[in-house]
Amino acid sequence: MSYSSIIEYLYALQKHGIKLGLEPMRILLDRVGNPHRSLRTLHIGGTNGKGSTAAMVASVLQQSGRRVGLYTSPHLVEFRERIRVNGCMITENQVEAVIARLRVALKDDLEPTFFEMTTALAFLYFADSEVDVAVLEVGLGGRFDATNVVEQPLATAITTIGLDHQEYLGHKEEAIAFEKGGIIKPFVPVVIGRMGQEAEQVLRRIAQDRSAPLWQLGRDFAIDGHRPERLTYRGVTRVYENLICGLEGRHQLDNAACALALLEAVGRTGIDADDIAVRAGLRTVSWEGRLELIDEYPKVLLDGAHNPAAAHALAEYLKDFSISHSTSRIILVWGMMRDKDRHGFIAPLLPFVSEIVLTQATLARSATVRELRATLHEWQGPVLEAVLPMDAMTVARSRAMPHDLICIAGSLMLLGDIKAAVRGCGLSPIRG
Repeated sequence: MSYSSIIEYLYALQKHGIKLGLEPMRILLDRVGNPHRSLRTLHIGGTNGKGSTAAMVASVLQQSGRRVGLYTSPHLVEFRERIRVNGCMITENQVEAVIARLRVALKDDLEPTFFEMTTALAFLYFADSEVDVAVLEVGLGGRFDATNVVEQPLATAITTIGLDHQEYLGHKEEAIAFEKGGIIKPFVPVVIGRMGQEAEQVLRRIAQDRSAPLWQLGRDFAIDGHRPERLTYRGVTRVYENLICGLEGRHQLDNAACALALLEAVGRTGIDADDIAVRAGLRTVSWEGRLELIDEYPKVLLDGAHNPAAAHALAEYLKDFSISHSTSRIILVWGMMRDKDRHGFIAPLLPFVSEIVLTQATLARSATVRELRATLHEWQGPVLEAVLPMDAMTVARSRAMPHDLICIAGSLMLLGDIKAAVRGCGLSPIRG
């Protein structure tokens, strides 16, 4: 099969929806030699921040001279973004070869989901590539996520707990913490970030039951500073002063702290990073779609925030921008999925935006501009509409002065459509 045919095949697997359970993954991986058991892994979950944290960890380890696999989701433009070795995406030929092996192993009795097949692809590719360590981002939840077939990671991290994917994970933070805490393994160190007391207690109880050493942000490790420049990390055994984080936003300070704590926790296993690697890795890390500036005059900012907790982090950035650019306006290009908390997302942003352009990603479950407008019935500012994402960009640019800021947020799928169009390759296909 050609690469394009394989991508069509993978997206067609989305008809199986989301299945929370590990047995199909275990059977499939067993049939191809259990590649995940040959990998040394770091497993990172959480409601928000897990992708950024994974990118930081991978960047530092790569700077330390190691061969590093990084598995994340979703992608923005190109499917191959999900699976990287030392920053380089898996090639089309490698996707073709590995998927061919996996399809043979399915036989007639397995019907994997899109994410299960993609995760198996990552495990096989990382094993074939002989990576020194694989950094794995949890897809959904933790306990029944396909990545959770890893039995003995070097360490795990849970960055935050918040309300998202409630239809699968529960409607209270304690229930979500229980699901995400499923990645905690017996005797394996776990790092947890900033979260509510109830969620923390759930994770602490799971860690205690499994004799897993637990390091908590604010108690066992901390990071001092207010912006990504000139940070100081104070850990259990390490202190790093005058660090610079390559990712914008105050919320990235917590992610950087979790990343460094995770690296500190695995230092005794031989996967260590010296002072030079930590500084270089943190400074040079990049992560698309997270407070990513793609243009100037006016500034165009992409942010993948899509739930209330992430919206509050974005609001902090917009607040800082408003203070430092008192004569500039902020124009929000907003699109979301229909199953997300639209009111909870938009409320913290409204005090800082001047105008809103409503749009929708090229995905069936995108909220329509009419549904988005209904969320804004109490807001008095200008609201414009453009169904196609690039038309929304055109509208926003026509309204902006050179010193203004255009912020595109609400959905990673929306960001993918924008980035694909900006790159001149047309709108991106359906993404899982």
